[in-house]
Amino acid sequence: MMEKGFRAFLKRKNIEISLKRYGIDALGAMAQGLFCSLLIGTIINTIGTQFHLSFLTQPVATIGNSAYTVGGIASAMSGPAMATAIGFALQCPPLVLFSMISVGFAANALGGAGGPLAVLIIAIVAAECGKAVSKETKVDILVTPLVTIAVGIFLSWLIAPPIGKAAQWFGGLIMWATELQPFLMGILVSVLVGMALTLPISSAAICAALGLTGLAGGAAVAGCCAQMIGFAVISFKENRWGGLVSQGIGTSMLQMGNIVKNPRIWIAPTLASAITGPLATCLFKLQMNGAPVSSGMGTCGLVGQIGVYTGWVNDVVAGTKAAITAFDWIGLVLISFVLPAIFALLFHMVVKKLGWVKDGDMKI
Repeated sequence: MMEKGFRAFLKRKNIEISLKRYGIDALGAMAQGLFCSLLIGTIINTIGTQFHLSFLTQPVATIGNSAYTVGGIASAMSGPAMATAIGFALQCPPLVLFSMISVGFAANALGGAGGPLAVLIIAIVAAECGKAVSKETKVDILVTPLVTIAVGIFLSWLIAPPIGKAAQWFGGLIMWATELQPFLMGILVSVLVGMALTLPISSAAICAALGLTGLAGGAAVAGCCAQMIGFAVISFKENRWGGLVSQGIGTSMLQMGNIVKNPRIWIAPTLASAITGPLATCLFKLQMNGAPVSSGMGTCGLVGQIGVYTGWVNDVVAGTKAAITAFDWIGLVLISFVLPAIFALLFHMVVKKLGWVKDGDMKI
């Protein structure tokens, strides 16, 4: 009886404890929050630096002892942006949603390098607690934000630092392993992150949570590009130019429904990623030293390529890279566009000849 009552309460409060709600909806929203803050801020800074635009490179605000440019302000808001996006995905009432700004700031700040993962976990708990008490009292305007913020900041103090350190350690382990075994890890990272991009989860949020940069970030970019460009090219007959653009610079997730119907359509892009990943790490030494979220974006809005370029610029400024070379550009273009298209088409020809994939299987 009590269990039935509790389930009824959760249903009434729109609290759905499920993998879809937390692992797909919340995670995907977190990536959008990151895109609208950290990633956009990084792009603004890069544009300002490269085109010598003083209004983008000069500080517009000084808080404490820290001076912020336009892009710097956008990047500094990544915690609140992520948490608010998560709250929106969890369908929070207004008072809970607005309270997520404080929760996100605290979780991201105390989570350190692993802040995005801390924000994801803490924002979900704080949002659900806020939803549970929302409109349950006559002083809702006080109780709801108080509970949401108190839970969020307490958890930020309690668990954000260890979560952040664990995410940083695991991301560092992947990057260390990729440096040590660039061929095998190039395959593994490229294939797994690429598949995550096509699945209804967020590869960008995963890369951000783990702080995936360096060679591992380059492999992740390769895997995402292989999925997006691969599907765009092999499904051109069915989807023509609209499909080429929507998948090539949009998302390969558009094929998810078709993958459920015939999983074998996934073979060609995935095998392509297994080749471009180690080529990126071993031959072209492609590194993503921009914002980690860019590692999981592939060719979506060309964010992955902008991230790699931003990393080059930062490395040149820091003195760790002498200059951006022609080989750098050739590697980026080949890994991002040319090789995924070629390999995916070749593998697609084989699976079609085997009768595993038929015309119309990838119609979106």
